[in-house]
Amino acid sequence: RREEQAAAAGSAECQVFDDGTVTFFWRAHTLTVLFILTCALGYVTLLEETPQDTAYNTKRGIVASILVFLCFGVTQAKDGPFSRPHPAYWRFWLCVSVVYELFLIFILFQTVQDGRQFMKFIDRKLGVPLPERGYGGNCLIYDPENKTDPYHNIWDKLDGFVPAHFLGWYLKTLMIRDWWMCMIISVMFEFLEYSLEHQLPNFSECWWDHWIMDVILCNGFGIYCAMKTLEWLSMKPYHWQGLWNIPTYKGKIKRIAFQFTPYSWVKFEWKPASNLRRWLAVCGIIFMFLLAELNTFYLKFVLWMPPEHYLVLLRLVFFVHVGGIAMREIYDFMDDLKFHKKLGQQAWLVAAITVTEFLIVVKYDPHTLTLPLPFYVTQCWILGFMLILTWTIWRFFIRNITLRCKETKRQKHENKTEKDKLDNYSANPFVKAKLNGNDVRQRKS
Repeated sequence: RREEQAAAAGSAECQVFDDGTVTFFWRAHTLTVLFILTCALGYVTLLEETPQDTAYNTKRGIVASILVFLCFGVTQAKDGPFSRPHPAYWRFWLCVSVVYELFLIFILFQTVQDGRQFMKFIDRKLGVPLPERGYGGNCLIYDPENKTDPYHNIWDKLDGFVPAHFLGWYLKTLMIRDWWMCMIISVMFEFLEYSLEHQLPNFSECWWDHWIMDVILCNGFGIYCAMKTLEWLSMKPYHWQGLWNIPTYKGKIKRIAFQFTPYSWVKFEWKPASNLRRWLAVCGIIFMFLLAELNTFYLKFVLWMPPEHYLVLLRLVFFVHVGGIAMREIYDFMDDLKFHKKLGQQAWLVAAITVTEFLIVVKYDPHTLTLPLPFYVTQCWILGFMLILTWTIWRFFIRNITLRCKETKRQKHENKTEKDKLDNYSANPFVKAKLNGNDVRQRKS
């Protein structure tokens, strides 16, 4: 059984050739970082005069504490599954995850007013209610009343969010590495926008903006390009040499460029219909993805952050980095049939962050979240959940029981057939005479 699992894992992972060169670039540098950190703290303590501004000193002390923690984590934290461009790079994002989760916990334990005003310490422009904006509006693709530009509704939608949608789904597909899961998440999020547009006005979009601009053009093209990239990564040879072992300058430049590509490649085979455990795991992954997507919009709404603020962009950059590691750790965890492995540290933190963000939304604006869904929307979601539940029961319980019963009947039928053949064989008089003759010869001998 272990050999079969190892063979299955080996088929999904490409073969890697490495000459084993370890240079200064790959060393831990723990003493170097400690020396630089000590010199910086000594300079601040002995040579720099402390300002008398309490607010400034508080901010600087918090930033310095975070930097010291990051220095410790980058040099001492456990390595994750990724090693390129450098393991320290991914240790850095692990430590950033811890800092972000602690920040969310702090915000969660504040009152609504204090939490919103605390954002002023990060940016003085925050802590102010967002102005109301109009969404949806005229949904005509061709507007005959506008003589100068009848297609103005389409041009108005072609803003910076179009390349952002494309790039976002390109990167999400590189994380998930499965076309079906990405398309399901993309389509389900559009249904969520339809369902929740009575809570958040920016979910109100035209039908062609939902299905043509988002699902087909931006999301669909991003998923397609990412799948082509995944195909190239799965076929690419992974043969690594030390930089100084390469004789030509062209080879050295190519080696530096490939330092920012994966060290090896694992093709994700989620197989959600293979057993109940994998089915529930894939459903959980889709649910967490959708929840993280919704948190993006609801957090902006409850913490009064405009969509173009740099903190919104930083959060997306953060999830791009930690999401890829989390998906790899979840995939490895799912392949452990006996639960000997622990859930990876980055996957654990991403799940905790997503849940904490949702709890902040629940605490800061329960009124918006409890606005009742329209009746037809509720009916559609109940129908969808019932179909999923029915399919789950049929696939993993009724179908399995039916297959077991058929297998049992088949084995009984085969055993009965074998027994009948033996009985007929022994009841044949020629066979009996032959057997008796053999017995007589054996006794004589």
